[in-house]
Amino acid sequence: MILEARELRKTYAKAGGALSSGGGSNGERFTAVDGVSFSVAAGETFAIVGESGCGKTTLARMLLRLIEPDSGELHFEGADLLKQSGEPLRVNRRQMQMIFQDPFASLNPRMRVGAIVAEPLEIHESGLSAAERRDQVAAMLKRVGLNEDALKRYPHEFSGGQRQRVGIARALILRPKLVVADEPVSALDVSVGAQVLLLLQELQKEFGLTYIFISHSLPVVAQIATRVAVMRRGRFVETGDVDLVLRRPVEQYTKELLAAVPEIPR
Repeated sequence: MILEARELRKTYAKAGGALSSGGGSNGERFTAVDGVSFSVAAGETFAIVGESGCGKTTLARMLLRLIEPDSGELHFEGADLLKQSGEPLRVNRRQMQMIFQDPFASLNPRMRVGAIVAEPLEIHESGLSAAERRDQVAAMLKRVGLNEDALKRYPHEFSGGQRQRVGIARALILRPKLVVADEPVSALDVSVGAQVLLLLQELQKEFGLTYIFISHSLPVVAQIATRVAVMRRGRFVETGDVDLVLRRPVEQYTKELLAAVPEIPR
């Protein structure tokens, strides 16, 4: 297994005027992720699906240690990520990248696209010359469907679908092993989102990627995932092969989600 999570848990202070996570007005806390366990095999697409507010994004960010869990275990290729710091953590982090939901908010509007995509190379491969970085960035932008003149342009000059392609290029420039995609097509039109999904599938085959795919859309999950976990109120209520879960669900909550969808693509 490339990634294993065991009993991950994260709580926050309930709203009550307090701005920190140290406690609400009366010390009550909200459990965003409640004892989640799962494993992901190399090369597969593991989807996590559920309604807004169920804890999907909190879980996704914990997997990359963008948010620290309150408790639990997290192993990447056998290494205990929650006990790592410094250089060992930096080495593993370059193998784990994220594609964010909002392709505009996740890109620095003051930076040109070439600099945005090159930034991970500057951090993790400082020995590269400026020309070498530029060549790698241009090649990756071309691979995601953007030509070389994109290097000098700013994010606001692109459409939503093009901006998400920039985000994908930035995530893949280090050739990671694991990519966490947090609702990567939810902000896009259906036709544009379908093109981005196709691109992600092509890149997975080409680069041997493993995906953890966060979504609220069952049709999207049916199209891209090999296995799926259905999440509700911070917990996984049903997990299994995507065809089995979406065609013959066991849990009532999964059945209710499916009933709200006109048709699941085959």
